[in-house]
Amino acid sequence: AAAKSPLLAFVGAGFWGLHMAFTQGLLAKLIADTAPGELRGTAFGVFNLVSGGALLLASAIAGALWTALGPPATFLAGAAFAALAAAGLLFVRPRTVPAP
Repeated sequence: AAAKSPLLAFVGAGFWGLHMAFTQGLLAKLIADTAPGELRGTAFGVFNLVSGGALLLASAIAGALWTALGPPATFLAGAAFAALAAAGLLFVRPRTVPAP
């Protein structure tokens, strides 16, 4: 966002690509492992629909914040949403799996 040269912008895009590579594969594996075989395609479709809608909404909100309040507000909002998501994990209980 604040890169002073094209090289820094490419480095930032590389980090974003690494993030996507690490997270998207894990999410796809989670869907493949938990969805019933006959509904696996539907599960992937719903996941991608919801992910795409969330990315569109997040981008629109970030753009509005950037325009109205500037870059610091956009990054602070991102940090606040991340903290909120992390706090939500406190309420998630691990699923117990019986021993084989």
